[in-house]
Amino acid sequence: MRPLAIVGPTGTGKSALGIALAEELGGEVVNADAMQLYRGMDIGTAKVTAAERRSVPHHLLDVLDVTQTASVAAYQRDARAVVERLLAAGRVPILVGGSGLYVRAVLDDLEFPGTDAGIRARLEAELADVGAATLHSRLVTLDPPAAAAILPSNGRRVVRALEVIELTGRPFSATMPREGPARWDTVQIGLDLDVEALDERIERRVHRMFDDGLVEEVRRLDGQGLREGRTAARALGYQQVLDAIDGRHDLAEAATATVRATRRFVRRQRSWFRRDKRVHWLDAAGDGLLGTVRDLA
Repeated sequence: MRPLAIVGPTGTGKSALGIALAEELGGEVVNADAMQLYRGMDIGTAKVTAAERRSVPHHLLDVLDVTQTASVAAYQRDARAVVERLLAAGRVPILVGGSGLYVRAVLDDLEFPGTDAGIRARLEAELADVGAATLHSRLVTLDPPAAAAILPSNGRRVVRALEVIELTGRPFSATMPREGPARWDTVQIGLDLDVEALDERIERRVHRMFDDGLVEEVRRLDGQGLREGRTAARALGYQQVLDAIDGRHDLAEAATATVRATRRFVRRQRSWFRRDKRVHWLDAAGDGLLGTVRDLA
């Protein structure tokens, strides 16, 4: 028995396939969508409903308040514990979601070193003073593999790399994802659609969310401290609706902006997951999808 991971861009039907596979294989779903960790963020994240979950247990849904900050390191710890528990119980863990770093944190040997406010502040001040390219040159000397993987213009990541090196005394590249056999020999299934077809699906999905009460959901969460959350407040749809509530644009423009932002996000997801050659890609609109995945499992 080994886990499955259903990954790929938003809007490709990962949740529905995950439930169908769990029913077929005697499994349980482990959420791998960072925004579905949050209680109350239901419509805008397309979270499976309580009725849809009735036949299959779901784990790591609704575990954070919107004022809390999601942590990949905490998710890694909790998700791995769930997977181990399910395997010990003879259940098939099915990791489902499109948050690429979260998936890799569970399946690969990623480390998440801590942070040091003093070191970070000093490096950020230096970044503002001399620019990202100068700090990147230092990274080339200290950790060439990390420098090769980080754009010289990406000041935030350069600062983080230098912080980790100073904090741990080890190369930052030692903590970066390394492609190899996935933990537990996990089978990774990627769902995707033709770009034009998925763009159309995203537009329909966003407008359906607004019709189903996304604005009311955001207003309710705003009263619960949504704006205080460093992660939750930036979620697709929620940020755009908050801007409309603040008068920066109207709700029609909020929907249009959400469609645009979601399409950009889908392209980043596709790029992230396509780099991983261990993923078996399938057409989300293809016939016999469940049977194909079952055979791969």
